Amino acid sequence: MWRQSRTNDPVKQLSNTGRVTLARTLVVCGGLLGLLAIAFLVSSILGAQRLSFSGVMCALTGSSNCSLSGAERAILFDIRLPRIFLAAAVGTCLAAAGAAYQALLRNPLAEPYLLGVSNGAAVGTMAALVFFGAHEWSRPVMAFAGAIGATFVVYRLARGRAGASPERLILAGVIVTTFLSSAIVFITTVMDATRIRSFTFWLLGDLSGTTSSLLAVAFVAAAIGVAALVMNARALNLMMLGERDAFDLGVEVGRVRLIVFAAASLLVGASVASSGSVGYVGLVVPHLVRLSFGSDNRLVIPAAAIAGATFVIVADTLARTVIAPRELPVGAITALIGAPLFVYLLRRG
Repeated sequence: MWRQSRTNDPVKQLSNTGRVTLARTLVVCGGLLGLLAIAFLVSSILGAQRLSFSGVMCALTGSSNCSLSGAERAILFDIRLPRIFLAAAVGTCLAAAGAAYQALLRNPLAEPYLLGVSNGAAVGTMAALVFFGAHEWSRPVMAFAGAIGATFVVYRLARGRAGASPERLILAGVIVTTFLSSAIVFITTVMDATRIRSFTFWLLGDLSGTTSSLLAVAFVAAAIGVAALVMNARALNLMMLGERDAFDLGVEVGRVRLIVFAAASLLVGASVASSGSVGYVGLVVPHLVRLSFGSDNRLVIPAAAIAGATFVIVADTLARTVIAPRELPVGAITALIGAPLFVYLLRRG
């Protein structure tokens, strides 16, 4: 899956990552932002109640003399736009976290869902809802604690004398995911029947039940997490050559590892706390970005963040419209899109 260099010399491999310039990064990210804007506009129009293009454009520009009725304006501003913004924040968080995990662990299969990090955040969120339901702040805090706890356990289980091999890492992720799934089942047994149904839908990815405070938390976490990862992107480039080589080239390996794990856990925790478990975003989106623009993390991380936002907005639009007026879990749509796409990428690689 990775683009391999023709040489085994780490210094020569490192020189191949220097082709990314600020101008190229701005051009690529600008193009992806254009696609994000298109997806944002289309998602604002489509839904169980279709809105007119001119009316939406007029309302988004702040004009009061638009063709939208009062009910349509309420649909756009009170229901649809907050959901679109949340989808963008969730996609940004998961794609950036997936890109960081893959670079840090040098494993193309590393992503929050497969590593058990999403399940760790889900267990933390469910525990917060069951035991601290009156305190909304407890959801992101407990989700972050669950995510970083699962990350630590998986990494320690996979760590051998020769390091964390891809096989050991995935096996550790499967073990932790299975254990946390059992914990989720245990927590649901203490709920009543009506709450179990809503929690099951939430676990599959639900963007409809967020609040303004959780939306703000998701955006703040996305900004902080992505900024931290971008600031360490050059160090991640060196660590992709191997931790020993990176250390010889001046990278503080322990500090970078701690920052990346903490930032990725923050991103995953914020995403799961506000939307449940949405799979395949952190796996497929970084791969598509690397295939399109190369493996330099100075470009991959910001580009994956923008592309992830677009991906989840498109998936949520499909979830809202395929069987309208009923809705599908957005996680089911990302799996239906992501699984065949990943199979294609796997066969191509």
